[in-house]
Amino acid sequence: MCRIGAIKSKKYFHPSKALYLMRSQQKGHDNSGFAMVMQDLGGIFEDYKDLPILSMACTDEGINIADNILSAEGFTRALQWNPETNYAENLIIETMPQYVFLVLQYPKTYRYASQEEKEDLLVNTRLKIRAALEKEAKGYVYSFWPDVLTLKEIGDPKDIGIYFGLWEENNFFTAKVITAQCRQNTNYDIVRYAAHPFFLQGYTALANGENTFFEKNKLLQKSLYKGYVGFESDSQCFLYTLHYLNKILKWPLSYYKHTITPLPYDEIIRRDDKEILLKIKESLAHLEINGPNTIIGGLPDGTIFTCCDSKKLRPVVVGRTDDTVVITSEVSGINEILPERNWEDDIYPHERETVIINNALKVERWQQ
Repeated sequence: MCRIGAIKSKKYFHPSKALYLMRSQQKGHDNSGFAMVMQDLGGIFEDYKDLPILSMACTDEGINIADNILSAEGFTRALQWNPETNYAENLIIETMPQYVFLVLQYPKTYRYASQEEKEDLLVNTRLKIRAALEKEAKGYVYSFWPDVLTLKEIGDPKDIGIYFGLWEENNFFTAKVITAQCRQNTNYDIVRYAAHPFFLQGYTALANGENTFFEKNKLLQKSLYKGYVGFESDSQCFLYTLHYLNKILKWPLSYYKHTITPLPYDEIIRRDDKEILLKIKESLAHLEINGPNTIIGGLPDGTIFTCCDSKKLRPVVVGRTDDTVVITSEVSGINEILPERNWEDDIYPHERETVIINNALKVERWQQ
């Protein structure tokens, strides 16, 4: 099984917290990798909240490919950060030559553009860079979005932390929300794009488990939106469904659970909202999921949540203090980074529940 986690805090914190969260659950993962999405950034990125950040792992040629596309679109650099790396022969890690995080100014032609137009530009540009890098086998682009940084790497999570210097806390590389996972989906090839978390237009998703309705989900999703690409992991479908419901259809988050794990028909017809639920069950049947899984998701407004499959076959627990909330696979992870919390307040979501945490760290439990 994979091990997943999300940390949300009122204060900026260093990604070492995510590594410690995963380390305590190390028996549940192999050495296939570590990945994280950092949102609501502090440190060197705090003054660039409104500007998009391009997160890449690539060759030297890959940087030139990306630069040419960005230049053609009219983007200009505001900041470039390349993390210092610490290579040693004994590290279990499959490195890329370059890890590049670019903060970019929007093209001048977009000075008076709407938010929707800017968002569309970022998606189109990321897709162009991804296609160009794939064609030349020169690298990977994970996200291109304001106030978001994504790092994915193959290897032992401990060694990945050593290589990027992530075990040592500092104030220049921090965030208020970090989602992370150890171990990729071993049903498919181990590639960087397959590493959770997955990110699109402010939405984040990661999962522990598998989706046996992958082909059915993919068949529909490929026709719904240009950004639904890759499908290197069956768990990407969880992100695309979340994005489609909340961003494209503009439905509230409460309908996500009703879409991926709809209630049985005989229960639906006894409910006051039966007309809506029956329409979801009928029109979005190809977005239903199956198989053992737990999902952690995030919305553009900073909300994070978790929900499970309809049989609750994968673990998840929520723990919290006054200024931090953690969602993860095993309680040992929360014990590691929030030992001072009241353990009696821990939440173990059941199969028909969605647990939501807002920016005030208020925890809500929605029953399906």
